[in-house]
Amino acid sequence: MTPRAALFALLFGLGLLSVDEGAAQLADPDPAAAAQAAADRLDRAMTALDEAEKARDRVKALTETVRAFEDGLQAMREGLRQATIREQALSRDLAIRENEIAQLLGVLQTLGQAPAPALLLHPAGPTGTARSGMIMTDVTPALNARAETLREKLEEMRVLRELQADAAATLEDGLTGVQEARAALSQAVADRDPLPRRFTADPIRIALLISSAETLEGFASGLADIAVDESEGSLPDISHRKGELSLPVQGRVLRRAGEADAAGIRRPGIVVATRPRALVSTPAAATIRYHGQLLDYGNVMILEPQSGLLLVVAGLDVVYGDVGQVLPAGSPIGLMGGTDPEIGAILQQSAEGAGTDRSETLYIEVREDNEPVDPETWFRIR
Repeated sequence: MTPRAALFALLFGLGLLSVDEGAAQLADPDPAAAAQAAADRLDRAMTALDEAEKARDRVKALTETVRAFEDGLQAMREGLRQATIREQALSRDLAIRENEIAQLLGVLQTLGQAPAPALLLHPAGPTGTARSGMIMTDVTPALNARAETLREKLEEMRVLRELQADAAATLEDGLTGVQEARAALSQAVADRDPLPRRFTADPIRIALLISSAETLEGFASGLADIAVDESEGSLPDISHRKGELSLPVQGRVLRRAGEADAAGIRRPGIVVATRPRALVSTPAAATIRYHGQLLDYGNVMILEPQSGLLLVVAGLDVVYGDVGQVLPAGSPIGLMGGTDPEIGAILQQSAEGAGTDRSETLYIEVREDNEPVDPETWFRIR
């Protein structure tokens, strides 16, 4: 290949003759800005935790604080993941460009070392020689533009690496804050004034029902018959909110109703993957019908948002409240299991461009008049 042919190939390879370069990059979100915004959310959550100590309704304030920490930590991890992916893409691009530009400089040096009379000659004659001169004139500003682009990418890499270097301290503060907020919330739930009750539970009859129940359906149908002094007509109708309720926990739907699990078992509810120690709350005002171990569902909470409607939440590690109590919407009902990851594990996942931190699962089932219905008819699932 002649020097001029090599020059053409490198120009097209570098994109110096294209006007569309960078369009895709402009469409991408800024990972550094996303991570910085997440850090700001963690700072606000720390402030909210301090203010919650003086809040009149500490349970509500601390619930919102835990949510803020969960949002902030998730956003921080996602921001770091995006920053890592972007940094890796920049590194690969710069490595490729470095090799191409080195080749281009070699071609230019070859042209510069050629005898002057040879440069004036072209197989196509004077017209070809004139065109070659025009091409060489266009190369210089294109190279300058490329150099400026490379400088911008190097500066972006510097910012991303500084962000990743500072992430450990930010994440450590956030994890410490959410742990303190959870502990404070548990204490506040224990210390709060008694909630209104719709009925009084009969522990003996509940124990007998548990021992005799073979299915969730049988257990749920028997719950209505064991309440003592139950007040009727005290639950609001939430039918107008059908399909608009928020999930009790922040997470991602792992398995929909009727889908088989790894063991081939199909259940009428959905399975939501959540972060360890995630807060679970009521999607609407509801009465606690039951909480405790049940069959093979683990720790279960059964809520009654309206007469004839039951919401079954299974897989909790910690549960709040007593049977018969009426909880306001958004009230904490428990925490998921697991342990918060260490800082090193989070940074390692981010370094690998991974964001798989939802290691816990929550099972959610909805029953209308003792018949299971698809939870997606009630919940807004994104």
